Formats: sequence, C-alpha cells, structure tokens
Amino acid sequence: MAIDVQQKGPIRIITMSGHASTQSFSTQFLPLIAQAIDHGLNDPETKGLVITGEGRFFSAGADIHAFQSAINEQTAPELIRSLTGILHPLLQRIRTSSTIVIAALNGVSAGGGLGLALACDARIGTHDARMAASYAGMGLSPDGGTTWLLPRLVGEPCARRFFLNNDVWSAQEAYDYGAIDMLVDDDSLMSTALALATMWSSWGDHTKEATKHLLHVQSDHDFATHLDHERTLIEAAGTTEAFREGVAAFLEKRTPHFSETNSRHGV
Repeated sequence: MAIDVQQKGPIRIITMSGHASTQSFSTQFLPLIAQAIDHGLNDPETKGLVITGEGRFFSAGADIHAFQSAINEQTAPELIRSLTGILHPLLQRIRTSSTIVIAALNGVSAGGGLGLALACDARIGTHDARMAASYAGMGLSPDGGTTWLLPRLVGEPCARRFFLNNDVWSAQEAYDYGAIDMLVDDDSLMSTALALATMWSSWGDHTKEATKHLLHVQSDHDFATHLDHERTLIEAAGTTEAFREGVAAFLEKRTPHFSETNSRHGV
C-alpha cells in the first residue's frame, strides 16, 4: 500500500511507502496522504501522529514528470494551484490541531515534503536524513510553508542561505542549525518518535492546542498583545475538565490522567 496506517494505542503511525514517499506531492498520492493525516487529526481516540517514509525518502516532493507534462500542455499553474490547494490547508490543520504530530525522518525531505516535516511539532531524524529545498534548481519559488517555518527554527540568514544556495543539509547540519530536534540510530527512530508523541500527547487537549497556537502566533504579536492572548486562553483553560483533573492530581500527589478527561476546545 502507498499509505500504511497503524494504530498503537493513542498514537497513529502513518508511513508513506513506495511512490508515496518519492512522489508525495503528485495528484495521485497527495490526496491519499492528506486523507490519512486528516483521519488521524479528526479521530478523538488518536492523540498523536507519527509520520514517516520508507527507504531513502521521508517525502521527496513533487512528481517531476507531471511537471513536464503540465509545461507541455501549458497547465503548470493549474497543477500547482491544485497541489498547493491540498497541501497548504493540510499544513494549517497540523499546526492548529490539539493532536501532536511528530515527523520521523528516515531519509530525504525535499520541496513540499520539507514543508510537511517542518510543520510537525518535532522532527526526529536518523543520520540518513537530509533536508533540501530544491526549488531554485527547478526555477521555482518555495512553497509548503517552508519560508515561514524554517526561519523560525534556524533564523532568517541561515534560511536565506539554504534557499538561495539550493543547499542539501545533512542530518548533522540540520540538527546543528535547529531544523531537526533529535538524531538517533536507525533502529531507534520509531521507538523514539513514538515515545515523544506519547509523552506530548498525554496533556489536556486545550493545553496542547493553546500551546501550539501561542507559539505559532508569538512572532506576529507585540509583547502586550501576546500577554492579552495568553490571558484569554488560560482563562478558557480554567473551564476545562483537564484543569480540574490537574489540580486534583497535584493535591492528591498522583499522576494526572488527562486522556480520560479531555474535551476539545477551539483556540
């Protein structure tokens, strides 16, 4: 299967295999990837997702042969609009969901696949992981949120060099710059990603969603505006069952069980 889905308790593993990892952002495979991720984000029993690839590739971006056909048929803008019309809303849903999403980078992430990796809440990579923009060499400008996401991880000057040098970062370089959070051996990739997804997804839904949202918008706010935003959200947290459970657990000197009390709140 192009997309393999496994459920391990509250964590769902989504594996892009075969052409789904080498031509992820094609009209054939991108809808399947988006559907698999959306099902995980919308499933109330699934608290975290781990997204990974197969072999040498996490996600290698677009189908170049389809680009050539679109050029020949003078339909390239329509093809690009169709693909970004699926990818970009998907990335927004990942960023704003209370579901924790971890990228397990087994290999190359390039183009839109890089955007998918960067949109996740964390990136765990093996030493075979690579990051490439690949847009400049194709005569394209970047998409997939890469020019918004990458500067926030590595800084604008570093991101500028990455895009305009048309660089390919090794796993160690991506880790040193801050684009990969953790490097592990091949055998430890999935267990490490699952452990992180399990831990981060154990908190209350409002806590996860609001924390992701506040970090997402902090660079667009001045400090006073952001303080007001924090106050609004923490006041909303005070109405949740997770808050009631957290306080009770603290006073009773026990571990809180948010999975039993979670309720989804919009931010």
